[in-house]
This record gives sequence, C-alpha cells and structure tokens, in this order.
Amino acid sequence: MSASETAGLEEQLQGWGEVILLTDKVLRWERAWFPLALMSVVSFAFLMIYYLDPSVLSGVSCFVMFLCLADYLVPALAPRIFGSNKWTTEQQQRFHEICSNLVKSRRRIVGWWKRLFALKEEKPKMYFMTMLFTLAVVAWIGQQVHNLFLTYLIVSFFLLFPGLNQHGIITKYIGMAKREINKLLKHKEKKNE
Repeated sequence: MSASETAGLEEQLQGWGEVILLTDKVLRWERAWFPLALMSVVSFAFLMIYYLDPSVLSGVSCFVMFLCLADYLVPALAPRIFGSNKWTTEQQQRFHEICSNLVKSRRRIVGWWKRLFALKEEKPKMYFMTMLFTLAVVAWIGQQVHNLFLTYLIVSFFLLFPGLNQHGIITKYIGMAKREINKLLKHKEKKNE
C-alpha cells in the first residue's frame, strides 16, 4: 500500500519535481550558506508581515492567493526556468525518496492521531489530564510570547529541522541531554544509597 501511495504522490507532484528537489537541497543544507539564506528569507517575510500588520482575514487571503498562484505557475514555468525536462536517474531516485518520506510522515501523523483517540477510549481520565495540561502549557506560552514571534520561531524550527537532522546536530544534542540526565539519575541514586 505504501508503494502505491508513493506512486500516487509522485504523479500528483510531477510538475513540481524540480522545485521540490531544489527545496530539498536547501532544507538539507547542501551548501554552507543555505541556512543563512533560508533564515534571511524567513526573517524578511516575517518583518514584512510585522510592518504591514495585515488583519487575519487579509493575511490568510494573501497566503492562499500566493498558494494558488504557485500551484498555477510553477508547473508551467519550472521547465523553462530549470532548463530541461530530462530527469537523471539520481534526480528521479531522490524525488522518489522525498515522496516516500512524505507518505511515511503522513502515516506517522495519522498513527499519532489514532493513538490519541485510542487513549481517549481506553483511559479517558489520562487523556483528559494530558490534554488539559498540554493545552494549559500551550496557552501559557501563547500568553507570554507575541503571536507573530512565536509563529516565526515555529516556522524557523520546522525549516531548519531537516538540515539540523541531516548534519547530526539534533542527534548530538539529544545524546548530550541523555548523558546529563543519566548523570543526574546516577548521582541521585548514589545519594539515596
């Protein structure tokens, strides 16, 4: 089933192939200056939103209008901009990997969603307390941090995550955190003895 989902997604995104491959290279930081360029574009976009201060309705309308324009123009202009319709085997393989990863990510999200509702059915009190606590923490963070700045941080994190993961930075810091937690637990055990 996963292979057919991947093939379907590849077919749907075929007009976006060159753009997706370029975006993948930028998000995975194949060049040293890509993170700087990425953050510059994101920062400029958020500064423009801050400066223009559009209403929510105007902001959503402009965003959807941009998506519609991109959906119409990219498949038509991409072959002209990128030069050729010929795909190398390497490009096709990378495009297939990207589509496969998108399908896997979608399945993980659906799996987490199903687990959440299974928790609701099996342990309603645990579900209620978890949701209440999580939403209270999110509400508190939302009250403490300006909406636009919080959105900027979230967007920045999601855009930098693939590069951080690709270069092993996340693994490195998670490993450091695990070692520190283990040291604290061992130190606590020694005090209890």
